[in-house]
Amino acid sequence: MKPIKLPTIISSFNKRLATGLSLFAASTFLIQDTSATVLALDLGEASSFAVLAGAGITAAGPVNSTLIRGDIGSFAVTSITGLENVVLNGVNHAGDAVTQSAKLDLGAAYTDAASRTPLVTFPPISDLSGLTLATGVYKNSSSFFLTGTLTLDGGGDPNSVWIFQAGTTLITGVGSSVTLTNGAQASNVFWQVGSSATLGVGSDFVGSILAQESITLNTSATLAGRALTLNGAVTMDNNLVTVPETGSSTLLGTGIALLALKRRKRI
Repeated sequence: MKPIKLPTIISSFNKRLATGLSLFAASTFLIQDTSATVLALDLGEASSFAVLAGAGITAAGPVNSTLIRGDIGSFAVTSITGLENVVLNGVNHAGDAVTQSAKLDLGAAYTDAASRTPLVTFPPISDLSGLTLATGVYKNSSSFFLTGTLTLDGGGDPNSVWIFQAGTTLITGVGSSVTLTNGAQASNVFWQVGSSATLGVGSDFVGSILAQESITLNTSATLAGRALTLNGAVTMDNNLVTVPETGSSTLLGTGIALLALKRRKRI
């Protein structure tokens, strides 16, 4: 049996859901009550980690091709493979006590994220491309896809928070992106994923991913956020992962780091 490729899956579901999603977006995203305050997740000791895994970390690609700005660690499986391919601006905690404490805090944050009451519930298997979302909790009982650009609008409030609840998977397409506007900050974006997350080749993603199972960053994907898994592995290949800071310096710092990484590859 031939494997079904992501574009085929997305195309099939998009055809069936295009009309419904259009009506859903028109009726929901233009008329949404954002009066309720959405509190950010407390990541505890996991907040300093750019990459935190449960079953090991693997970094493929050429030497020094992946830049990580933040700490790394894995527990209960403590293996980290391909560290020579990583430029680490942080601490490698491996499976030490800090990592173990961070995993406990991650578990609490994951439970908190999954328990939040959604502002909007999407139809199963939805593509977020083309949408502009204000602060809120957004749920899909199955999967979130992103094949184009998703815009998160802070409405002038730097404390605006977004929590996305994906029942199973989060998958981004080649060259897809998340854009922050009007004060939105990467530090206030969270993705709770029931199984695994995959960032497509060259995608530019924003937010902390809290996955039950694995997280895969395909070639040249960038993440202004964190790759945090409870049970699975984190796999990287020629990536940039930056723990976000509060304020506009987050995206500026990520951009500077990306330019530095590209220059390093040309040398």
